[in-house]
Amino acid sequence: MRTVETWTPAIVRAVTQLTPTIRLIDLVPEGLSVRGYPLGGHLNVGVMIGGKPDTRSYSIVGADGCYRIAVKRAPDSRGGSEYMWTLGEGSRLSVSNARSSFPLDIGYRGYHLIAAGIGITPILGMALALAARGENLRLAYAARSADELAFADELKAALGARLTPHISGEGRRLDVDAFLAAVPPGDLVMICGPLPMIDAARRIWKAMGRPATDLRFETFGSSGAHAPEQFKVKLPQFDTEIVVAENQSMLDALNAAGYEVISDCRRGECGVCAVNILGVEGEVDHRDVFFSEHQRGENRKMCVCVSRAVGTVSIDAMIRPDPARI
Repeated sequence: MRTVETWTPAIVRAVTQLTPTIRLIDLVPEGLSVRGYPLGGHLNVGVMIGGKPDTRSYSIVGADGCYRIAVKRAPDSRGGSEYMWTLGEGSRLSVSNARSSFPLDIGYRGYHLIAAGIGITPILGMALALAARGENLRLAYAARSADELAFADELKAALGARLTPHISGEGRRLDVDAFLAAVPPGDLVMICGPLPMIDAARRIWKAMGRPATDLRFETFGSSGAHAPEQFKVKLPQFDTEIVVAENQSMLDALNAAGYEVISDCRRGECGVCAVNILGVEGEVDHRDVFFSEHQRGENRKMCVCVSRAVGTVSIDAMIRPDPARI
């Protein structure tokens, strides 16, 4: 089932450069009073990619009369960040209602937060809220360089010694294994970062025999084992081959060709858009967090909203073509 979305026109109130690659954008929805947001929540934003309308999802980092989102400019992205970086004060666009697929539950004895790069965006509000409540917490914040630690001053003021920066360019890389080994039983771990980090955390957590519900994670839709490149999708039941561009998702390519695949989160988290894999000439680059590492290794299904391929992948999408579009 699709999550119901309400779209509202919005205006950009301000744009602030946080780091060399991250901008803070304040969005004011017309006719709405913004007084808060769900921790770990995000907005879907209407963007223009290649002259065509599309949507992208950005975590909310604050809400006080506006929604604040932080957008990292990624040269290897599908074009969303490039568009968002063209916005200035007074720009207009559409935004969805705020919702969260990465909720924080209160009631644990301790909280252990991990953020890598732009992964700080859903973690920021959690850390500040937990600190304000006087909860037992710690935050490991990883980045390539110190100037990429967005919101570092705000976090340092609120958390003090409970914040530990890990700068890989200075030889202080985050040791996920050691971090998780120090988590007492019954505490909660929240992690947002690239897929390899999350996969490592899931393996370690499982090996420790900890409950899966006590490790919660969110990843970047663009992170994967390979840099995005053009690939082909075959639909044998329709004797059709579709080319997926470097800056296009497999979901968007299928839909544009008239083979609509039902989807919801577009973040690789819900599994609604999963299709059956019939064969691969090359390699599938699984970028979801819905399937387990074992399931991804079996190569039987893939989430087309984020996952890609190198070469050609044949699928049974269990879909019917729209005769008006093909």
